[in-house]
Amino acid sequence: MTGPLAGRHILVVEDEYVIARQLVRALVHEGATVVGPAPGVAQAKTLIADPAQVRIDAAILDVNLAGEQVYPVATLLAARGVPFLFASGYDVEKADPRFPTAPYLVKPLTMTRLVGTIVGLLATLSI
Repeated sequence: MTGPLAGRHILVVEDEYVIARQLVRALVHEGATVVGPAPGVAQAKTLIADPAQVRIDAAILDVNLAGEQVYPVATLLAARGVPFLFASGYDVEKADPRFPTAPYLVKPLTMTRLVGTIVGLLATLSI
């Protein structure tokens, strides 16, 4: 498949089924391979536990996962140098200051903006 995300593996951490499906469809349409979606922190940690087994080039992280904050996942990804963005229903003023360089997109998202942001994150990496 071709598209700006062709060959890229994108982790989706989102607890809302309908939103997760929309994200998966948009990413696949743009050529990505989707890792997940993971509906919670434990599931996301399982997916990223062994970088030799599961390749992740970038991630989309919903901030609030049924009352649980996604920040432990962000910490793991940051430690591995995997770029990520936050997608949240909360205003940007609620963003965690530990991750000042991570884009913070407020829901509802447009898929064009989401894909463009991911492409921008990946542009800083070498393949």
